[in-house]
This record gives sequence, structure tokens and C-alpha cells, in this order.
Amino acid sequence: MPELPQRVWSDEDWERIQCGYGAQDMDEKWDVFAEGEVVFFHRSWTGYGVFAATFAPVEGGGWGIASAVVERDGERYGGTDDAYDCLMLELVITAIVLGEPAPELRLRLVELTRRKSRSADAPAGVIQHSALGLRLGSN
Repeated sequence: MPELPQRVWSDEDWERIQCGYGAQDMDEKWDVFAEGEVVFFHRSWTGYGVFAATFAPVEGGGWGIASAVVERDGERYGGTDDAYDCLMLELVITAIVLGEPAPELRLRLVELTRRKSRSADAPAGVIQHSALGLRLGSN
């Protein structure tokens, strides 16, 4: 991925990220698991791998994404926009794995989705649920 999230996650966050996340029901779209310092993001319904992000310690403390790859086979993942993929990767970690509200990231997701699609009038909750399996107020 040419664009990577710039967030630095705390050591505590990194421990939680390494524990991963399994979709709890059919509405949730992501399964996340770690092997060493690589975190894998799979679609829960198909099992297709979408992202693999390699984390590394950051000078001064915490963990950042040092490199990442994204699936570009249109049959497996429809993403083709680098900024969208960067945002999606950070949002899955933040909102789904860590359970943070992430209002700024959610707003950016809605804005990017509306800009690149014909769903300019779609409610924010519909866009978030469609992309992430998140309801407007869920963590």
C-alpha cells in the first residue's frame, strides 16, 4: 500500500490488536488475527484476506504500521482507491478491533464514499454499515 495510517498505537493497544477480533454475527464483516508482527484482515463471510499489515515499534514508544498490502483482485475486494484503503485499514483497527468510537475516521469514510460513488445521498449509517458492518452508534 502506498498510503499507510500514520497513527501510533500504544503498547496496550498493540497487545489488544494482537488478540484479534472475530465477527460475532452475520452483520459484522471483519475477522482480524495476528501472527507475530503481521496483522491479517479477512472478510468474515468469504474468508478472503483483504489486508495484511506489518507493525513495528516506533521511536519514542508505541507501534505503527511499517508496511501493508491490500487485495486488488476485484472478485475478492472491490477497493481500488489508496486513500480509501488506508482509511479502511485504520478504521477496522480502531473501531472494530479496539472498539473506539472513531468519529473522525467514520466521517472521512462517509465523505470518501460519497465522493467516489453515486450514493451521495446515502445516510452515513448505511455507508458505515455497508463498508464495516458498523451501525452509526456502534463500537
